[in-house]
Amino acid sequence: MTHRTRQPHEPPAQHTCALTGQVVCARDGVRLDMLRPAMADHIRALHPDIAPDAYISRKALGKERAAYIAETLRAERGDLSRLDHEVIESLAANDILTENVEAEIEGARSFGQRAADVIAAFGGSWTFIISFVVFINLWMAVNVAGLMGAFDPYPFILLNLVLSCVAALQAPVIMMSQKRQEEKDRQRSENDYRVNLKAELEIRHLHEKIDHMLTRQWERLAEIQAIQIELMEDLAGRRR
Repeated sequence: MTHRTRQPHEPPAQHTCALTGQVVCARDGVRLDMLRPAMADHIRALHPDIAPDAYISRKALGKERAAYIAETLRAERGDLSRLDHEVIESLAANDILTENVEAEIEGARSFGQRAADVIAAFGGSWTFIISFVVFINLWMAVNVAGLMGAFDPYPFILLNLVLSCVAALQAPVIMMSQKRQEEKDRQRSENDYRVNLKAELEIRHLHEKIDHMLTRQWERLAEIQAIQIELMEDLAGRRR
């Protein structure tokens, strides 16, 4: 038995997608009977009239796979969240979810937010602590020694007022910076959740696909073995 090979000048084989009706190349799709059973059953349930050997484009298959994953997650978890829908859409479009959250947040900062981050970073450093201690000691030394006319004599009421104002202004600025940090952490956790969920779904899909391929190989091996046994029995009968 000879097999005809496609010549280099011949166009690639084309098929019509059973779901969309579009004509696509053979490499851009797959037959329904070649899919894993769970996915094939899902497509047959949505399209009862589809043929067993129908050809499905990879784009249409991606949408059907996304619908199948959404149905599976809904059965396991109930209602799907916004992040779940984003992961499902990325699977259908074959997009990458990993993103640089830090760069996105830093690029969207306003002037007030940048100032709050700088002030909070300086207020939580040893430079600020040492400078403030030197300033307080210098203030008290000048007023105790009377070098400038003792503008704030003991018990340093003006110094207490300055310290109170600094503390009153510094606390809201630090809270603003902490709020921004919480927003960063929230976006990082959401990004990690999307990436982990997509990886989990992809790994589950790979396991099911490998199991399906192994099952088909065992079926073919069993069929080949049965044919060999029949040939051996036929050959033995002829020799008798």
